[in-house]
Amino acid sequence: MTLNLFNTRTRRLEAFQPLAPGKAGLYTCGPTVYHDAHIGNLRTYVFEDLLVRALRLDGYAVTHVCNITDVGHLVGDADAGEDKMEQGARRESRSVWDIAAHYTALFRRDLDRLNVVPATHWPKATDHIAEQIAMVEGLLAKGHGYLGADGVYFDVQTFPRYAEFARKDLSGQEAGARVAPADGKRNHEDFALWKTSPPGSRRLMEWDSPWGKGFPGWHIECSAMSLKYLGERFDIHCGGIDHIPVHHTNEIAQSEAFLGVHPWVNVWMHGEFLVLDKGKMSKTGGEFLTLQSLVDKGFDALDYRYFCLGTHYRAPLTFSFEGLDAARSGRTNLKARLAELQGVVPAPHAEALAQPLWTRFWEAVAADLNAPRALAVVWETAKDTSTPPALRAALVAAMDAWLGLDLLKAAAEAEIPALGPEEQALLDARAATRAAKNWAESDRLRIELERRGWAVKDTKSGQAWERL
Repeated sequence: MTLNLFNTRTRRLEAFQPLAPGKAGLYTCGPTVYHDAHIGNLRTYVFEDLLVRALRLDGYAVTHVCNITDVGHLVGDADAGEDKMEQGARRESRSVWDIAAHYTALFRRDLDRLNVVPATHWPKATDHIAEQIAMVEGLLAKGHGYLGADGVYFDVQTFPRYAEFARKDLSGQEAGARVAPADGKRNHEDFALWKTSPPGSRRLMEWDSPWGKGFPGWHIECSAMSLKYLGERFDIHCGGIDHIPVHHTNEIAQSEAFLGVHPWVNVWMHGEFLVLDKGKMSKTGGEFLTLQSLVDKGFDALDYRYFCLGTHYRAPLTFSFEGLDAARSGRTNLKARLAELQGVVPAPHAEALAQPLWTRFWEAVAADLNAPRALAVVWETAKDTSTPPALRAALVAAMDAWLGLDLLKAAAEAEIPALGPEEQALLDARAATRAAKNWAESDRLRIELERRGWAVKDTKSGQAWERL
C-alpha cells in the first residue's frame, strides 16, 4: 500500500511521490539550544522519527537534516528583543558557546533514550554564516529585501504567495497600511534576514557582513542549510504546528524568492501540541517537564514514547501522570505478552511480510502514520498464540522496526511481571466477559485476580496488570 501523508501545503492526504526515485530528502526544524527540550518538543521528534522509519520501511534512502539553532532566534519568535542564546548564557552565567554545546548534548541524549534514529546531518547555524549571508545578498539583488534601521528585511509585498501557506488573512492589515509599522519596516509582515548590532554595542554573538556586524535572522538558517544539504528542492519539511504561521511561512517566501522555484518543498508535515490542563507546554513560563524529570520519577523514556504512540501526531495530546502511568503499564504488559519470544529465532523476514497481520499493520502506517491503529495490531499479534513463535517473533520485530519500543529486547525481571497459567486464563476470561458486556462476571474475575496478588486496570490498549 502506498504511503499516504497529510500535506499542510495542500491541506489534504496525498500519496507520497518522491522527486527522485527511491530517495527521500527530509528537513526537520531542530531545537534552539538555550535550554532543555521539554516533553512537548520531544513529541514532535517522535512523530518525525515515525516518518523516517516509515520511509525506510517503504524502501527509500532517506537523507535527513535536523538543524541546531545556536544563534538568531529572538525571544517571542519575532524580530525584536534578546537572542535566546544570550538569555540562556545570562541565566546560567556561562558563555553562549558552552550553553549551546551543553544543551545540544542533552537534546541528543534525549533522542537516543527515545530510540529516535539519528539524522544524517546536524548542521549548526553558527557554522553556516557565510551561506546565510550569500542568500541575503541574493535576495537583495533580486529586489526582495531592503536595508532597514537595524538590519536587512524581506519585503513580503514582492512575494504575492506570502499568505497562502498559513492561509493568512492580510485584509485587516491592508486597512491600516497607511500607518507605517512602529519598528520602521515597510510592511507589518516583513521579517529580518540579518540583524545589525546597535552602534557602540557588542553582542555575545556577531559576525562581519556587508551591512555591518550582526547576526542572521532566525528563518534564513533553515533555507540556507537545506539548500546546502538537500538541494534547491526537496521532498518533506517537518515541524510543530506553531511553525506554520511565522517560521515556515517565512522560510517558503525567502526560499522560493531566492531560488525561483514553486513549490520549494513538496510535502509539509506538522505535529500537534502536547497540552497540559492550562494549555500548550512552553518554556516562557519557566515551568515545563523534561524527559529527565520523567526518568527521575521512575519512568522509562520508552514509556513516554509509548504514551505518544497512543495518539495520532495530528491530534492534540493531553499530558498527565495518570496517562503516563497507564502507558508504562501498557508497554510493560505488552513486553510480558512477548516475553516467550525472547531468544526465539525469527522466521524469514519475507515470510512475516506475507502475513495478513503485517498487511493490516502497514495499512495503519501508510494511513498518515496512524500509530494507535498500528499499536492495536501489535497487541493482536502478541495475543495470537495460534501463529508459530518463530513467525510471531519475525512479525513483532518487523513491526517494532517502526514503533521503536524495543519489544523483544530482554528486560529486567522486575519490569515484566510474569503471570502464571491460571492467572493468564483468568485474565483472558475477563477480556471475553468485558467484550460480552458481562460486567458482573468481569468484576468477579478482577476480584479473583486481586486475591491472587494481581491488580488489573482497563486501558485503551486493553487490560493492564501489575503485581500488588
